[in-house]
Amino acid sequence: MTVFDNMAFGLKLRKVPKDEIERKVNEAAKILDLTHLLDRKPKAMSGGQRQRVALGRAIVRSPKVFLLDEPLSNLDAKLRAQMRTEIAKIHKKLGTTFIYVTHDQTEAMTMGDRIVCMKDGFVQQIDTPQNLYENPANKFVAGFLGSPQMNFIDATLKEEYGQYIVEFGKNTKYQIIVPESKVNEDLNSYVGKEITLGVRPESIHDEEMYLSNASTGVIDANVEITEMMGAETYLYLLCEGIPLTARVSPRSTAKSGDDIKVAIDPNRIHIFDKETEKTIVN
Repeated sequence: MTVFDNMAFGLKLRKVPKDEIERKVNEAAKILDLTHLLDRKPKAMSGGQRQRVALGRAIVRSPKVFLLDEPLSNLDAKLRAQMRTEIAKIHKKLGTTFIYVTHDQTEAMTMGDRIVCMKDGFVQQIDTPQNLYENPANKFVAGFLGSPQMNFIDATLKEEYGQYIVEFGKNTKYQIIVPESKVNEDLNSYVGKEITLGVRPESIHDEEMYLSNASTGVIDANVEITEMMGAETYLYLLCEGIPLTARVSPRSTAKSGDDIKVAIDPNRIHIFDKETEKTIVN
């Protein structure tokens, strides 16, 4: 069938009058920028255009809620990014609720007003993309959102001179003082116990200025691999056998094989219960 017939199909089944079908299809085609393609057959169209036709077929029925189940999973990376923007624009124009299922965290973060993060059929957390990223409820949510994913380090919580300290490392005992702003009443019950320390790649710094001002959280690491990403560089590090990923400036001079110092930003650490994996400190 042509694009027009595809989009009109559901309305024809409902015995909607011809003039109304034409009006609705033309309106939807205008929103989706498909007006010039209404006489085309699917085989003469790109993957992105076909996805827009599928959306158009739903739009003409004026539903109260759109259910989209991984609509972009079979498109290539460039088209996926383009269609993300298209769907976001359509959502804004229509002002209708979209329930969008995806395994792609970038889609969820960039398109969602609220995200329901699920694991094994159970809801882990419901919140805005920013809050999910900054204040994950547990280790799963923390590791699922963010690319590269959060670093997790086995550590111990100590208390010295009225300060809480996260300690890790076998030979060298590296320490991070938990800032006052992150201290809560739950921490006391974890003193002397094993915990999981969470650090996002962008919270590990190798700049000389940051290192010279850091009073805590400076560690020695060996650079295994570097990945130039254009606007940033990923450093894959090994610290006492602990693999870490750092997202640093593209001006970083670190090379594979280098032994370097990096500093973990104490204001951006997360602490998780070792057993339940629930968040203790965000």
